[in-house]
Amino acid sequence: MTFELIPFLKEMLSVPGLSGYERPVREVIARVWEPLSDELSLSNLGSLLALKRGEGPEPRPSAMIAVHMDAIGLMVTAIEDGFLRFTQVGGVDPRILPGQPVIVHATQSEQAQDLPALVVMPPAQLLPKEAGTGPLAQTYLLVDTGLRPKDVEKLVRVGDIISFASQPEELAGDTIAGHTLDNRASVAAATVALEMLAKRRHLWDVVVDATVQEEVGCIGGFLDPIKVKPDLAIVVDVNFATGPGGSGSMNFELGGGLPLNWGANVHPALYKAMEKTAEKYEIPIYKDFSPSMSGTDAYGIQVAEEGVPVVEISIPLRYMHTPVEQVAIKDIQRAGRLMAEFITDLPLDFMNTVKWE
Repeated sequence: MTFELIPFLKEMLSVPGLSGYERPVREVIARVWEPLSDELSLSNLGSLLALKRGEGPEPRPSAMIAVHMDAIGLMVTAIEDGFLRFTQVGGVDPRILPGQPVIVHATQSEQAQDLPALVVMPPAQLLPKEAGTGPLAQTYLLVDTGLRPKDVEKLVRVGDIISFASQPEELAGDTIAGHTLDNRASVAAATVALEMLAKRRHLWDVVVDATVQEEVGCIGGFLDPIKVKPDLAIVVDVNFATGPGGSGSMNFELGGGLPLNWGANVHPALYKAMEKTAEKYEIPIYKDFSPSMSGTDAYGIQVAEEGVPVVEISIPLRYMHTPVEQVAIKDIQRAGRLMAEFITDLPLDFMNTVKWE
């Protein structure tokens, strides 16, 4: 099977899948991964695992590719006169919320409904003085479904989730924007790798893992390695791209290459091996660093059971945790190819060379 990257990515960016409620996006991913893998399975918490068996003698070593599929969003906390108050699922910058189109996934009635809605704010003259004149705090914002109060009460309950409803857009410069590129850009990259490996001979088993609940505590990252028991893991997530107000050593050019993380969660031997692979295949990389916990599934996977050697690749992304995140398509393709080349080249005795230095 040959999958089409941009249509697949757009489909993932057009469905919900908040942390703890990943089923809609998982179904999209599973449909594409099934013909590219030898076996699909689910973890107890709903992570999607695609196994591609290697050709080495059993028992074979295994490599895990981890990419979280969950997304940030909102949750209803109260219903007041037909309007909805809300809190965050994951980290959302409230400055970008007013005027955003959203979907309220209403479950109060027997037949669950998806209600189109808007994040709104009261007129300035009706706000208390302590609200100030700058961007409003989340406590003053509301969600308006357009329904009468009695109808809202019949359909919506506290705890219902709210997802962003903006549609993905292809932009100039071979980039794409959407509300959940963190981290569905990395899911797309893992799919590129899976497709390449489906056409190649490789000795190691590979498990590609679309993890759950990364945005609320790296939950899948902590638990999935207990099921998979990988010998090593590659984590792919997004990193800050250069953009308005973002430049310098901690921001990376869109389309310029892939940040390769060096830090507490990354095994030095795997970093060096991935760096050599990038050089061999002329895949541009940046040297990134995280002096402490990376804030990604790399941490959870690293400390699972007796510990798993981890290497982390990033995809530069602008406007993180907003509905208009932006990435370069070529960075997704590069990340997928880098993982496929690395795994293809792995000798059976590679782990004998992995020593902490």
